[in-house]
Amino acid sequence: MERPKPTSLPTSIPSQDIKLYQPLHLLPIGKKATISQLMLTGDMRRRLLDLGFIVGTKVQCLYHSPLGDPTAYLVRGTVIALRQEDASQIIVAF
Repeated sequence: MERPKPTSLPTSIPSQDIKLYQPLHLLPIGKKATISQLMLTGDMRRRLLDLGFIVGTKVQCLYHSPLGDPTAYLVRGTVIALRQEDASQIIVAF
């Protein structure tokens, strides 16, 4: 009885299939990403959802304040400033 030949595995994963995840506060200025998870709870989660921070939404880091906190993000055509404490609880993929 002959053994079946093993199927070959791909030697590399196409780059468009690889997603990098990081907290929103680490997104560099000018870079765009997609919201993949909100790790907040309670009133702050509800507030961010109301402002458009919904899973699957594109977000862009526009600029940091002179002291570095808060940071301005472009979400659904609106500029929203978030403190690092809150932005660190939003996970994005790019």
